[in-house]
Amino acid sequence: MSIKGVTLRGLEVFEALAESGSVARTAEITGLSQPAVSQQLRNLERALGTDLVDHGKRPMRLTPAGRGFLLRTTAVLSELRLAQSELTIMDLSDLSTLSIGLIDDFDNDLTPRLVTILAENLTRCRFKLITAPSLEISAAMQERRFHISVAASTGQVLDDVLEYPLVTDPFILVAPRGIIADPATAMADLTPLPLLRYASEQLIGRQIEAHLTRENLPFENRFEVGSHLALMAMVARRIGWAITTPLGYMRATRFHDEIEAFPLPFGTFARTISLFAGTDWSDRIPRDIARTMRHLLQSQMIDPAIIRLPWLAGRLHVIES
Repeated sequence: MSIKGVTLRGLEVFEALAESGSVARTAEITGLSQPAVSQQLRNLERALGTDLVDHGKRPMRLTPAGRGFLLRTTAVLSELRLAQSELTIMDLSDLSTLSIGLIDDFDNDLTPRLVTILAENLTRCRFKLITAPSLEISAAMQERRFHISVAASTGQVLDDVLEYPLVTDPFILVAPRGIIADPATAMADLTPLPLLRYASEQLIGRQIEAHLTRENLPFENRFEVGSHLALMAMVARRIGWAITTPLGYMRATRFHDEIEAFPLPFGTFARTISLFAGTDWSDRIPRDIARTMRHLLQSQMIDPAIIRLPWLAGRLHVIES
């Protein structure tokens, strides 16, 4: 098969179109006109010698060839975005020490990549990285035990600490697979099962409880679990349902065959994941690391989440500086 005529722009358009199913939405995402989107798709299909989408259906659906090619496209674009992110950190070789705290939501995918990038740039630096829950990281920042950290924002302004927002992570509903027949009647379908809660000592648990209070939803408090993966395992075993976020859902890959995710059916809300740095640091370093974090979040967490849950498009997103 000849690949003459396959362009990076064409791959980006195809990926966006596969996620949105709409030429109009793809035009918004890519910044192109609708005719230009259609032309990019035609050029790509012509170069590949096959239809990637069923042009007779709305919203557009991928053909079997299109589904297979999307997997390749996603892998190629992900690697290109990673390569770009690895070039974004400026020279950090002048640092003598750097301690970073990272939210444990990133352990599976993002933390290993970030550590590698930093290690390659910190050539003469004593480097320490700790993963922990958000409240522990926030307390450590206040006590000056971390130079820089990434965690869920509490919404409070910390003394002598600057905040760089990175990503909006909306709350979603997670239920045992097959128990919700129609997202419009989700709460009725879930009536026989209890809400499985995060521990009240955790920031995510407090944020969820505050939202339930605002919505006047007094669910019975039977289960309170401090381990995210244990919570998802309980959902998979059909013990109950839970409220989490896309980043949390993507951590639970091993349970995806037994659980399903849906938009929250009662009042939308989201948490913000931010980078925090002491005010005594040069602004350049935290901004460089924040920029790299945004690239990594997009390629390692957001893009895969939206491919799996297309309705997250526009809800789970990077916060540009």
